[in-house]
Amino acid sequence: MDEKPFESMNVIPFVDIMLVLLTIVLTTSSFIASGRLAVDLPQASQNMPDTKEDHSIELGLDGAISFDGRIVTLDGLKAELTPLKPDSTFVVRADRNIAFQRFVDVADLLRQLAFTKVAIQTETN
Repeated sequence: MDEKPFESMNVIPFVDIMLVLLTIVLTTSSFIASGRLAVDLPQASQNMPDTKEDHSIELGLDGAISFDGRIVTLDGLKAELTPLKPDSTFVVRADRNIAFQRFVDVADLLRQLAFTKVAIQTETN
């Protein structure tokens, strides 16, 4: 059998793949640019009107959680929140330098217990 030497390469499939990848990158990058969050979340440009707050949850820099002025653990917070009505209101105050996972744990707990009236206190610029 006589084989021909490699003379040319079919680049059409390669171009098709590159166009698909380019489309994915452009779509993703425009979504990321429009859905970007501010980096310094604890600050707000305006004062929010004061609302009646029934309960407060504070997250300290040292990892401590305070519910209505009493220090509790995450499990203790769940025990405190379980008997409350779902329409109870909460204000979450968190130090800007805490680990984000700590805040997410508390927010997830509030969501699991079906609380929907949750505000996050910020400071004005």
